[in-house]
Amino acid sequence: MVTTAPYGAWQSPIDARLVAVHDGRPEYVGAVGDEVWWTEPRPAEGGRRALIRRRPDGAEESVLPAPWNVRTRVIEYGGQPWAGALTDDGRPLIVFSDFADQRLYAYEPDAGAPPRPLTPLSPVGLGLRWADPVLRLDRGEVWCVLEEFTGPAPTDLRRVVAAVPLDGSAAGDRSAVRELSGDGHRFVTGPRISPDGRQAAWIAWDHPRMPWDGTVVMLADITADGAFTAVRPLVGGDQESVAQIEWAADGTLLYVSDISGWWELHRIAPGAAGDGAAVGTGLCRGREEEFGGPLWKIGQRWFLPLENGTIAVIHGRGATSLGILDPVTGELVDAAGPWTEWAPNLAVQGSRVVGVAASPRSSFEIVELDTCTGRARVIAARHIDALDPAYYPEPQIRTFTGPDSRDIHAHIYPPHNPDHAAPDGELPPYVVWAHGGPTSYAPLVLDLEIAYFTSRGIGVAAVNYGGSTGYGRHYRERLREQWGVVDVEDCAAVAEALADEGTADRTRLAIRGGSAGGWTTAASLTTTGLYACGTISYPVLDLLGWVSDGTHDFESRYLESLVGPVAEVPDRYRDRSPLHHADRITAPFLLLQGLADVVCPPAQSERFLAEVAGRGIPHAYLAFEGEGHGFRRAETIVRAVEAELSLYAQTFGVPRTDVPTLELSK
Repeated sequence: MVTTAPYGAWQSPIDARLVAVHDGRPEYVGAVGDEVWWTEPRPAEGGRRALIRRRPDGAEESVLPAPWNVRTRVIEYGGQPWAGALTDDGRPLIVFSDFADQRLYAYEPDAGAPPRPLTPLSPVGLGLRWADPVLRLDRGEVWCVLEEFTGPAPTDLRRVVAAVPLDGSAAGDRSAVRELSGDGHRFVTGPRISPDGRQAAWIAWDHPRMPWDGTVVMLADITADGAFTAVRPLVGGDQESVAQIEWAADGTLLYVSDISGWWELHRIAPGAAGDGAAVGTGLCRGREEEFGGPLWKIGQRWFLPLENGTIAVIHGRGATSLGILDPVTGELVDAAGPWTEWAPNLAVQGSRVVGVAASPRSSFEIVELDTCTGRARVIAARHIDALDPAYYPEPQIRTFTGPDSRDIHAHIYPPHNPDHAAPDGELPPYVVWAHGGPTSYAPLVLDLEIAYFTSRGIGVAAVNYGGSTGYGRHYRERLREQWGVVDVEDCAAVAEALADEGTADRTRLAIRGGSAGGWTTAASLTTTGLYACGTISYPVLDLLGWVSDGTHDFESRYLESLVGPVAEVPDRYRDRSPLHHADRITAPFLLLQGLADVVCPPAQSERFLAEVAGRGIPHAYLAFEGEGHGFRRAETIVRAVEAELSLYAQTFGVPRTDVPTLELSK
């Protein structure tokens, strides 16, 4: 029976606990012999990431019990935290980074012994961190990224490609770690070793560039004793972003570059030192779609070569398809299936490709593509409907027109609940979701947090504003020196359009976002007057303070491209910062902050609150001990989601008794 009730007052079986249980996704899938391994979140276990193996018979098991947490903090956003291979006796050997102390550990799960440390602790700064490991059993080592703090500040550090002995001799002796690449660059990825073992390649870049601005592929010859020599640049540069590299079986190097304006796949024959400059060849050009993305985590994989010479590729406007590319003919055949988003975590197991994919009707699950038969099937972390999928939202892919007639891409999720209908003539409230990054995008997948609101009669507009990835370099560079302008304008343009066309109630528009999306939310509340309220999560609020307060090294120079060099435009940093315009806020807001956040430190939120205090604006501040940049613990997620709903219910004037009332201060 369908009940008539105001938008925002609908009852829903999707509660905040269900949202929390399903938060996160499988990640870092890999093949170890004939098994598939990956990490997956455990919100109910303190937010740790468990390491899971799938045996050939399909049985799944967690390899390490709590509190083991397979996650690295390299560049704070992390990256590939584990590697595995079979030893001579056919048993798996796993090397992984544990989040608690950031040491590398070796573990043989079938040997009965606990993990043993491979790397030492350091008392300097935040110590030593490791990522993107490559096992070299032939040398008795693991080669990986070493991030080493040299002082107390978050920018006092260095990164190199290093070799760690597997015998544990470096566990108490830093000098036993061999440094391979030297200090030539601020940022490096893990090495990729050529099929003949004679060369290594890795990606590097330096401040002030971010990896989506410009990177260079470095190449080295490997000596008989495992040292790097004749280190030299191969491709890339200040205006070319190379996001991934892999060796093909024929000794050529495959790489994704945006030199054409789109991240596309190329091939290059490196040659020996002194051979002169090599030139890459495009393998699938002119399609105006992406075959790569922004390198937010070290070791992401959008493509992998197969044993028959073809290449598995993730591609699309975003990462919408998995296909098999013939590099000779350029033919690209996509896997059949319902999935609309593929995470950059591919693995290859013989003729099979394994990835992590989702759709608007299913959360992220592990999918295997048999390239011989063309059949794709879910093999692990299978999506299970926790409730009737009739409550899931039905997204619409829309393109709106913004200032200067520019296109703005968005996914619109209208209110949807099979048990409820709104009174005739009533328009629904809508919340604009500004994604983080900002060099990122909102994917088209099932998100129970979105469904939490749409099933209660609150629409969601997920805006891929100018600066988002997935639409080519020109689209993402719209935000160059325009952060706080273009993102705010594009979100407002979508909200205004929804109101103008009669989709949304103009008087009940809200905005929310986390990290960079929190910045966009706060900037929108201080500049537009369009929104009735907003939810600001772990945000940037003061541009100068974000730099001077000591944000982490990876993004410490990001603002030079997003806003401009501070020495040249200091007034712009102040003029755009919501902290310095808190007096302009007229709408209620909720501010959410992790107290262990090193990316957007709590000090920014606390100063913002001090500016707002006593101005008569209803607001609430929820701070969470032990949470960093993005919430991982189930209890935190529940509290945050319910508080956000309470804010909207109070602001939009709809009764809700199913969540605690958020106390708003003035």
